[in-house]
Amino acid sequence: MAVGARSGHDEPEDRPENPESGQSAGAADNTEGDGESPNGGSTSQKKPRSFWKELPLLIGIALVLALLIKTFLVQAFSIPSDSMQDTLQRGDRVLVDKLTPWFGAEPKRGEVVVFHDPGGWLEDTRTPNPNVVQKFLSFIGLMPSVEEKDLIKRVIGVGGDTVECKKNGPVIVNGKALDDQSFIFPGNTPCNDEPFGPIKVPEGRIWVMGDHRQNSLDSRYHQELPGGGTVSNDEVVGRAIVVAWPINRWATLPVPKTFDQPGINDRSGISTAMGLAPGALGAAGALPLVLWRRRRLTSERTAG
Repeated sequence: MAVGARSGHDEPEDRPENPESGQSAGAADNTEGDGESPNGGSTSQKKPRSFWKELPLLIGIALVLALLIKTFLVQAFSIPSDSMQDTLQRGDRVLVDKLTPWFGAEPKRGEVVVFHDPGGWLEDTRTPNPNVVQKFLSFIGLMPSVEEKDLIKRVIGVGGDTVECKKNGPVIVNGKALDDQSFIFPGNTPCNDEPFGPIKVPEGRIWVMGDHRQNSLDSRYHQELPGGGTVSNDEVVGRAIVVAWPINRWATLPVPKTFDQPGINDRSGISTAMGLAPGALGAAGALPLVLWRRRRLTSERTAG
């Protein structure tokens, strides 16, 4: 037999088949080498898009999300004055919850709220003149509001409450004195600069005061305006929930415990006492007259 001759076969030897595909190894090699499937289609994967081509899309999505968050969830506000010291300092950035009002939640006593100017509160206040970039960033919520005339104060009374404060006295809500020393500015009095009341807060409105009482033009100073110094719930943007900036001043803004004291929600006692007072005074004044008349009639009968 000649060297190199095949042992009894003229055809090439078969290669082992691939058990999974049923293809011979040669066919598989052939397919991989050609870059085509057995049906003639290409098996090469699609090239991923360039990062720079996707960047505008990512930026657009981020801006839309920021706008939705600012409109419906949370918005940042900058504190422009000292009226809420020491709770808030000028320049602080607070985050305001705008979601709960969408579900019908109304402001509650003790909350710090941001609200639009009800009319006449900020008429003498100059608003900043931001550039185009600041306006855009403010619009989408990546920068605190710079043009809107907004205020931030603490809710003292809500619709139906009776509020008052006499000189050298505490603020009284529905007959209950507030212990406000935990949140008003050190050295301030509750209302010596501008006593008020008693005032019944109309339904759907709130009575607000700054924590820096002697440096806050709040409800007390606008009683001559429509609403008698109160603010409509519709003007409330939302509740300030946290001081977000600067980092070293990060803090939550909880409701002080004095607003949860027993009996503060009882408005019936106030209204009943106020309603009975004129009748009681009338009865007290009439009693001596009735007794005098009876004595006179008795003495006349005895004499007759």
